[in-house]
Amino acid sequence: MDIVHERVAGLDVHQKSILACVRVVVDGKVHREVRTFDTTTAGLEALLAWLREMRCSHVAMEATGVYWRPVWSILSDGDFELIVANAAHIKNVPGRKTDTNDATWIADLLACGLIKASFVPDERFQELRALLRTRKQLTNEQTRHAQRVHKTLEAANIKLASVISDILGVSGRRMIEAMIEGQRNPCKLADLADGRIKASRKALYDALHGRLTDHHRFMLRLHLGQYDTTAAAIEAIDQEVDALVDQMDAEVEDAGATFRSLTYLLCTIPGVGRLAATVILAEIGRDMSRFPSAGHLLAWAGLCPSQNESAGRKKSSRLRKGAPWLKTMLVQCAWAAVKKKDSYYKARFNRLKVRHGAKSAICAVAASMLTAIYHMLKNGTVHHDLGAGHFDRRTNAVKAKRLVDQLKHLGYKVDLQSVDQAA
Repeated sequence: MDIVHERVAGLDVHQKSILACVRVVVDGKVHREVRTFDTTTAGLEALLAWLREMRCSHVAMEATGVYWRPVWSILSDGDFELIVANAAHIKNVPGRKTDTNDATWIADLLACGLIKASFVPDERFQELRALLRTRKQLTNEQTRHAQRVHKTLEAANIKLASVISDILGVSGRRMIEAMIEGQRNPCKLADLADGRIKASRKALYDALHGRLTDHHRFMLRLHLGQYDTTAAAIEAIDQEVDALVDQMDAEVEDAGATFRSLTYLLCTIPGVGRLAATVILAEIGRDMSRFPSAGHLLAWAGLCPSQNESAGRKKSSRLRKGAPWLKTMLVQCAWAAVKKKDSYYKARFNRLKVRHGAKSAICAVAASMLTAIYHMLKNGTVHHDLGAGHFDRRTNAVKAKRLVDQLKHLGYKVDLQSVDQAA
């Protein structure tokens, strides 16, 4: 196999140590040297000095958990091209599996140009990603605490969720706090309800008439306190995100390409709010030149179905995991977008849902939204909804083919003949 790079290094990263293999081609002969370094700051600085001494032009390592991040932070100061490889891609290439051979195998693959570099954002975007991902985890935890409050109320035979849509809203919180303070009279608890609640007083009385014990009061106090603590942490993250975005915008000279302006640009898409736009930008960045086409971005996000065909038969091809933080947010935005009347996304969802089901249809809508996002960020254009009648503006040949396929699916044999031929 042809050698693309003559001086390369492969790194096998672990929690406490790194195995580094330097591969050098001299007079057509391959020379390898393997050394072990600690993952401490001093050890990584020694590794950087050794790679510089060996005059490596390219260095590759696997993306193993979070262990590669400090290695990247220190080795990125070197005068060589640093590559973080997808472990699944390297695994697909047959090789031997030991620690020393891992580093050697990575170096051999890199020398032959067989390793694709993963997308690693700059330090600011990594910080923004970490904040927003932690925010999502805290939001999920907050939801679980709300569910535990509901479970405790049900254990006390208090059916508050049956008459109030949000048990931790204004009215529900008043009642729960009164229960914690020792109030058990359902009439007094019902008086705490807001006048806008649709449930009648009789329904509120029946729902609040339960058997509240000291154990239930303790559990409610515990879960409600955890809910409030998580809410305060989420608010602190929101403030930190706003400060980081302001700092990122201040570093950009071109006012038309600031993070905040791009956030408002993405908010023109149906179903995309400010938080969703911030998450999307944090995950994919604002520079679309790293993706040759929208299809490459879709494949990176895991929204492209794989091709699985053998002997003329197409088999099931599910979406791969891809970028889970981005994909889940896009799917949430897609569910919101399909609720807008007379929109392209709603029309696309309704067309695909009949043939492939709601889950596949909503993933296709999410892919369409990401395609629009790619072109918006690349060209700086505002979102333009094609409208619900987009599919009706197609050519007659395409419409006829779709109708024929539907008849064939129902078991009919169709032979089309134009009006001119019939005459």
